[in-house]
Amino acid sequence: MLKMKDILDEKDKRLHEVSKDVTFPISDEDKKLVKDMIEFLTDSQIEELAEKYDLRPGMGLAAIQLGIPKRFFVVVHEYDEGQFDNYVIFNPKLVSNSEEIIYVGDGEGCLSVNREVAGIVPRYARVTVEGYDENGNQIRIRAREELAIAFQHELDHLDGILFTDKIDPKDPYKNKNLYREI
Repeated sequence: MLKMKDILDEKDKRLHEVSKDVTFPISDEDKKLVKDMIEFLTDSQIEELAEKYDLRPGMGLAAIQLGIPKRFFVVVHEYDEGQFDNYVIFNPKLVSNSEEIIYVGDGEGCLSVNREVAGIVPRYARVTVEGYDENGNQIRIRAREELAIAFQHELDHLDGILFTDKIDPKDPYKNKNLYREI
């Protein structure tokens, strides 16, 4: 079972590396890792389990956050109380996006960033991501709002970018009035 200590901290230089494409078929090791990532993210969003296992709530995790520089991520989205959709995308690419820009009013968070960070991270309100599932089948997912933000956040990880890199240090709320808060 994954634990918080398995997740790299923002000070770790590996988080700024660009991850490499995954080749298919994926290894049994990567299949187990995906299963562990889903379990971790699900447990972290269920209050009793998060407390029991000392987990910070998280919605997404990229392989690089576990020190594995491979292009895949997992997002576990709670769409209703205790109801989750799991998204596992290998070699993801953003293929289209809305013109509308949104941001998380309370600020984005990250399992690799163990501190509060003030500021806004402009994100597309809607995105379409293409990639592959665990079996190498091509997939295409359209996401909106919170889920779209999660996909963009994890895609950034694969390119060595943390959400903190996207906040203007001189003006953390720059252009806030141009975007819609969610």
